[in-house]
Amino acid sequence: MRLAFILSELGSGLRRNLTMVISVILVTFVSLTFVGAAGVLQLQIGQLKGFWYDKVQVTVFLCNDTPTNTNCAGGPVTADQKKNIEGILASPAVKPYVESWTFETQAEALAHFKEQFANSPMVDSVEAGNLPSSFRIKLTDPQKYQIINESLSATPGVDSVVDQRKVLDSLFYLMNIATLVAMIVAGLMIICAALLVSTTIKLSAKSREREINIMRLVGASKTVIQLPFALEGIIASTIGALLASGAVWGIVRFFLGDYLAKGSSGTPVISQTQALVIYPVLILLGILLAGVSSVVSLRKNLKT
Repeated sequence: MRLAFILSELGSGLRRNLTMVISVILVTFVSLTFVGAAGVLQLQIGQLKGFWYDKVQVTVFLCNDTPTNTNCAGGPVTADQKKNIEGILASPAVKPYVESWTFETQAEALAHFKEQFANSPMVDSVEAGNLPSSFRIKLTDPQKYQIINESLSATPGVDSVVDQRKVLDSLFYLMNIATLVAMIVAGLMIICAALLVSTTIKLSAKSREREINIMRLVGASKTVIQLPFALEGIIASTIGALLASGAVWGIVRFFLGDYLAKGSSGTPVISQTQALVIYPVLILLGILLAGVSSVVSLRKNLKT
């Protein structure tokens, strides 16, 4: 009987406040879409950082089958040239500035390339011979990059010396700023959504004040009285959260997966599988948003 009564009151409330319910859905949809977009952006930053930003400060690319400077005029790096480079890294003039280093073979470079660019259409057309082997060097002081550059850039067998952090810092800075802006906008929109849910619940409760008083007189509990109103907000917010999840899926699928990955072969992008973690978070946020707003608004309007 109680369940039938709650469902009846819920349906009545949704019909009476249809315009406000639609408003709640739309505001929740927009606010949580910003939250989801910020989450996607952070996942994308993590994808870019994932392999080399947190691990590498300087990369010494060695000559391969496709030389790009005069150091590589003799062809791919030889074993003797590689040993000479290792000797320079261990020399008294350079060693104090090197915390650690690792050597990445062409096969390892290909494996990392396939991992980072899994969504790129060019991944299957790249072979190990197309990628250079390299020394990945972590410096004791990142500001001392020029010492490594001057010591190795003209060494036979070295194609180029790249300060990878310097290349990526500006990109990550801009992306973090974009994430911050998206989160600020999302926060403001969530506040608007919470206020709108609260207003919708108050109006609904006000319009049925006589019915509420009768239910109190016949001994209905607070939970039975409040639940239909709370469910109105939760249903509207959940629909908005589902729409926001769909919008985020579209961003990952069509913008990142199709447009960005295919239009820029040098940009590793997150996959749809990686983005799955965002969707339940958005739905949970939608439910919490409505639940908290409902409890706060009903505490005053329906107190005994």
